[in-house]
This record gives sequence, C-alpha cells and structure tokens, in this order.
Amino acid sequence: MECEFPTINSNNEEILEILDSVKTIAILGLSPDESKPSNKVAKFLKEHGYKIVPVYPKEDIILGEKVYRSLAEIPFEIDMVDIFRKPNVFDAVVDVCIERGDVKVFWGQLGLVNNEAAARAEKAGMKVVQNHCPKIELENR
Repeated sequence: MECEFPTINSNNEEILEILDSVKTIAILGLSPDESKPSNKVAKFLKEHGYKIVPVYPKEDIILGEKVYRSLAEIPFEIDMVDIFRKPNVFDAVVDVCIERGDVKVFWGQLGLVNNEAAARAEKAGMKVVQNHCPKIELENR
C-alpha cells in the first residue's frame, strides 16, 4: 500500500486559526474504547471547550454525547468534521459535507490523506487539514 503525501493542506498558522474558530466538531469513527486515539482526542477536545458529536455505527452515548450513525443524520450545524476512518471513505464524506452545506473544515487525522477528496472539499469552500491531529496541534501551541 502506497501512502499519499498531502498536497492540499492548511499551514500551521491556518490550523491554529481553524482551532480558534470552530466550536462543533463531528468525529467520524469515534470509538467508545477509551484506549483508542479517536476517544482520547475527542475527550481532550471536549475538555477544552469544543462540542463533540460522535459518529459511530454502534453505541447510543460516547463521552456523554448522543451518537449519530452518519454525518447526514446530525440535525444541527457542524463546523468541522474530524475523520478517524480510512482515506477511501473521504470521497463519500466530502459528498455529505457538500450536501450539508454547513461544514467549514474537512480534517483527516494523522496518517490519513486523500488529495482528490481534499481538492473537492477545498473547491466547495472548506478549509482542509490532512495528516494532523487537533489534540497535538493544541498541545504544541
């Protein structure tokens, strides 16, 4: 398997601006398992004042928040989508983000890059971050 290098990405200054401006973050692939990175990141974000919205195929509540089965199901505005899923699903996620019309930031976690999907998200007006972790960015501030 060949890893893709992010050719579409926000720079460090833009990443910090994004993290200062977003309030509500849908976390796709938020595991209920406290040992998983998605859970640790979501818990950190919640503890730092962000509204987290778990998107996961099972569970009803994760980290005290109602779980949605898909991004499309979320009935309120989302500022950012943080993805803990394989890059081959990014295209479908971009489609839903475009359809929703409210997502301002498309964020792929560490090691996750799909430049084609990122280009579509950027063209649709979203800021794009790939191969970064918001928890690490906030800790390194």
